[in-house]
Amino acid sequence: MTQPTGPEELARIAQRVALLRQEHRELDAAIVRLQADRGADELAVKRLKKRKLLLKDQIARLESALIPDEPA
Repeated sequence: MTQPTGPEELARIAQRVALLRQEHRELDAAIVRLQADRGADELAVKRLKKRKLLLKDQIARLESALIPDEPA
């Protein structure tokens, strides 16, 4: 990913990170609720966990784009 070019793009990325973090928290809560239910669909839990991991990767990628490169 290339470095953001301006303050508007930085703000857009920061907003996207906030939205992804919110979705990540919501998935976490849903997973906890499903796991508490003994009759829960294990496949559904696995899918939610996979989505949560994908979100974590997206968040990490976007956060790294927010950190400016330091000259060597």
